[in-house]
Amino acid sequence: MLELTKPMVRTLSRLGQCAAFGLALTALGEENKQVVALTADLGGHAALNKFKEQFPERFFNFGIAEQNMIGAAAGFAKEGFIPFASTFGTFASMRVADQIRVNMGYNGAGIKLVGLTSGICAGVLGPTHICIEDMTVMRSIPNITVVSPADGAATVKAVYAAAKSDAPIYLRLTGAMNNPIVYSGDFDFEIGKAITLKEGEDVALIATGSMVYNSIKAAEILEEKGISASVIDMHTVKPLDRSAIDKVMGSKLIVTLEEHSVNGGLGEAVAHELAGRKNSPQQLMIGIEDFYPHANEYDVLMEECGLTSEKAAEKIAGKLS
Repeated sequence: MLELTKPMVRTLSRLGQCAAFGLALTALGEENKQVVALTADLGGHAALNKFKEQFPERFFNFGIAEQNMIGAAAGFAKEGFIPFASTFGTFASMRVADQIRVNMGYNGAGIKLVGLTSGICAGVLGPTHICIEDMTVMRSIPNITVVSPADGAATVKAVYAAAKSDAPIYLRLTGAMNNPIVYSGDFDFEIGKAITLKEGEDVALIATGSMVYNSIKAAEILEEKGISASVIDMHTVKPLDRSAIDKVMGSKLIVTLEEHSVNGGLGEAVAHELAGRKNSPQQLMIGIEDFYPHANEYDVLMEECGLTSEKAAEKIAGKLS
């Protein structure tokens, strides 16, 4: 396995989650000859060049033919291979929705579909590449597991965990280059099992993807205001870790944070879980409201969408006042 030393973690952070995926898959390809890489003309973006050089017989570029890529991935899965198919998250989840529904959902093919640059990190390319609906689509399709790692190290862990699973998996990669570090070394990662990063009493921050780091920083701001906050990395959005929610039911407020639309993502998954319980605490959903962000730099869009740690802390404190 790609060893998560401090220098490696810093490298993964600098390169971002998409490149972390490519490095992890190349290391995995050295260990497991059943791993194949499929891409829709984004091998360079996903740092798969080295995989292509080392294993040319296991690298397949389909060009901008994402639907064909998923059909081929299903064939590889049926023959016992472990196919990782990658393209931009917005194309992976919507341009190929029918093929995903039939091959991954209905037929249960163990494809590992990787949504590159999900969220708003591709914001300079405009709404066609901004991807704020993918978790909604993937959560609605039966049998598909949805995983959104917090940083580069978590991406490496998610790639290895996905390869060990027979399930169809959607791996959602968020954040830009110089992705903030959440995990500074090796740690335990299990699909379907959330990670508690901080204990707190007043409010529970349940985050996924890029918003895990922002939640940690928001919790620090809240502490300065006298508000005790726990932080949970809910890296697996489907199936949701119910036991993690059990532990924070005594909070005054449960907050979900995601670089995704508030419609159909982590917030609604947690709301669905809380709706079936008695005496549930209030919930605040922090995500992208019902609009398409305009083309702009990533940091600008994070600010405008209210996803920075400062904006999140302000919303939370206001809800508790």
